[in-house]
Amino acid sequence: MATDEQILGRADVNDLEAIMAITNTDVDEIVHTVKDNADAIFTWDYEKGARPALNKLYEKAKTSQWNGETDLDWSIDVDPTKILVGLQGSNAAGPFQALTEMADSPFAKFGDKEWEQLGLESMNWRLSQFMHGEQGALLCTAKIVETVPWIDAKYYAATQVMDEARHVEVFAKYLQEKLTGFYPINAHLKMLLDDIILDSRWDMTYLGMQIMVEGLALAAFGFMHMLTEEPLLKQLLRYVMSDEARHVAFGVLSLKEYYAELTDAEMLERQEFAFEAAVRMRDRFMQQEVWERMGIDGRQIVRMLLQVPPDQMIFQQMLFSKIVPNCKKLGLLDANDGWLRKKFTDIGVIQFEDWADTGEEYDTFALGQELPA
Repeated sequence: MATDEQILGRADVNDLEAIMAITNTDVDEIVHTVKDNADAIFTWDYEKGARPALNKLYEKAKTSQWNGETDLDWSIDVDPTKILVGLQGSNAAGPFQALTEMADSPFAKFGDKEWEQLGLESMNWRLSQFMHGEQGALLCTAKIVETVPWIDAKYYAATQVMDEARHVEVFAKYLQEKLTGFYPINAHLKMLLDDIILDSRWDMTYLGMQIMVEGLALAAFGFMHMLTEEPLLKQLLRYVMSDEARHVAFGVLSLKEYYAELTDAEMLERQEFAFEAAVRMRDRFMQQEVWERMGIDGRQIVRMLLQVPPDQMIFQQMLFSKIVPNCKKLGLLDANDGWLRKKFTDIGVIQFEDWADTGEEYDTFALGQELPA
């Protein structure tokens, strides 16, 4: 079994210096290139419906397409400060409340103006990372079309390519026209997306994108949709969620069949990759770019965030509410004497293991349905 240092590049998951050392070096570049090491796979088995669950998903996707230009009401005026009221409620500190009482906290002197600025920057940053992640999904799903050996999976993945293009489009438009533009991609998210694309194995693309990145996005979108009262953002998120639930289900349904045939050694590689992805996504929410833009010592804030017990970081924990049950469904939690279960326990997210997996509940996210609680 690999050590944390071999998996993450650091022996301690909470190593401040290692976390802060991951930065973007090409933020001013328009194009970022990653080598795609995969083989393109043709299949001459055209039997549609050989995998009924995937065929059902494909048929549903064909009738669930929407148009971001015409189905969303872009005439709605958006006041970004009013969005914060829904996301933060009466607590101006929002998710940073735990930091306000720490010794030498830079937040101790914050007034309403500073909290509002932080809230607006954090919101722009969060939506920007969603947009970048959706482009990652666009590339990864195109790779799945290229690399997966089953025709039913190729058919469905082709519909997801269109979905992801639409998601990038609507997030970019919202950020540019209704907010104040977007942040560059977070360095930890970028590292994870690069790793997913670099891996030559088709199931690793599924695991990294469909289960981990898309699973976190589905939870985050649901959280934001529940809290926001801004009608355009709420509508946008609802449409995107209807697609995302199918995408995560696509990963669960495909990998459940494949992982049932893997050896313990092969499963351990997948467990280690899932753990690495989970830590990268946790590190992403340190939002280093926001502190830099606000002129706050990012090193100090990240150090403080690492001191907060996991059970006090409710928002960050909830983002794993889709990932953990889906990993359990795939057998990843308990393979190899529960290796991944122990890791998820260490980072404080194992409590979601018995929540509904997306392979079972994706129909409930369809447009027109009441969202699951």
